Amino acid sequence: MPKFLIEREMPGLGKLTPEELKKASQTSCAVLNRLNSVQWLNSFVTADKLYCVYIAPNEELVREHAKLGGFPANAINKISAIIDPTTAE
Repeated sequence: MPKFLIEREMPGLGKLTPEELKKASQTSCAVLNRLNSVQWLNSFVTADKLYCVYIAPNEELVREHAKLGGFPANAINKISAIIDPTTAE
């Protein structure tokens, strides 16, 4: 199943407390449970953006997750390959 990298512009994100991040994660998980065909792998929090990696059948379901959760999805990119230091071996 395809993986997608989602870029979410969220000014001030890096200043959220652990409790606020937990609440956002709970909201996301509740929507994922409703959709039942999208899996959240992980997210990277920066000062003003959130980068999420999802597994989903298509981009439309990723957009639906964002809409239902009230999250922005400023860019959604299908991941064509994953590399890391072991790729060089």
